Amino acid sequence: MTAKEYLGQAYRLDQRINSKLRYLESLKSLAMQVTTNFTQVKVSGGRNIRGSFENTVAKIIDLEKEINQEIDHFIELKQEILNVICKLEDINYQLVLEQRYLDNKSWEDISLGLGYSRSGVFRIHSEALKEVTKVLKCGLK
Repeated sequence: MTAKEYLGQAYRLDQRINSKLRYLESLKSLAMQVTTNFTQVKVSGGRNIRGSFENTVAKIIDLEKEINQEIDHFIELKQEILNVICKLEDINYQLVLEQRYLDNKSWEDISLGLGYSRSGVFRIHSEALKEVTKVLKCGLK
């Protein structure tokens, strides 16, 4: 895994969590839309609305557990990435990487915030990635 891929893990996990949260909202909305089919002929008893509703609620509960586990992993991953970034000696390297990979800022926002040109930020980013590669290699030994 390259330094860039390592640092980008948090963003990808955040995107996956957000996708699951949107799906969860759609399931909750679906659970609230209980309908009745009056064309079905019933000899005795009522329509089994609960079966469908209970299945949806079970899916909601399972998905909420899954999302919570991923959020826990996301928090741990961001802390791990921050620890790696903090091992870099150059504060500019740290700032660029934190803003790009932990705060998900655009290159434009980073350059405006730090007072560098975009090409200057790209240069700092490139050098910072080389340093992260060294830190990761030392951590694996």
